[in-house]
Amino acid sequence: MHKRGRVGEVMSQIGQLIGNRTEFFAVSPETTVHEAAVYLRDHQIRATVVCDKEGRPVGVISQSDISDKVAAENKCPAWMRVKEIMSTDLVWVTLQSSIEECFHLLDRHGIYHLVVVDHSGKSMGMISAQDILRLVASDERARADLLQNWAFPSM
Repeated sequence: MHKRGRVGEVMSQIGQLIGNRTEFFAVSPETTVHEAAVYLRDHQIRATVVCDKEGRPVGVISQSDISDKVAAENKCPAWMRVKEIMSTDLVWVTLQSSIEECFHLLDRHGIYHLVVVDHSGKSMGMISAQDILRLVASDERARADLLQNWAFPSM
C-alpha cells in the first residue's frame, strides 16, 4: 500500500507541472513555416501546439517537421503554412493524467511531447519527456516505485 501511495503522490503532479508554467506556446495553422521556425528558436523550444481560433489543438509543429518536410525537400518556408506540414495525429493527456500513463503514451507512439488539454478540449500547452523525467527524478523512491509498477504491472 505504501508503494502505491508514493507513486500516486508523484503522479498527481502532472497538473502542477503544466499549471506552474507562466507562458503558453502555440501558433495558428496559418502561421508560415518560417515564422514557426523563428518562434521555436526564439522561445528555445523544440515543438509547439498548433491551435484553432477556439484554442483547441489541431496539430503540433516541431523542429524535425521543419527540417524533414521543408529543408530536406528544398521547399520555401516563407510561403508554406504550418497546416501543410504539422503533425496531426495528436496524443494528448489531461491535468489528471498519471506519469505512468504519459510514459506509456510516449513509448507507444514514439514521440517526445504530449499535448495537455483541459476538460473542454482546449490546449493548455505541452509537456515533454524531459519534463516528466525531471519531475520523476526529483524523488528517487518514487522513481523506483514508478519503474517497478511500469515493469511489473498488477493484474
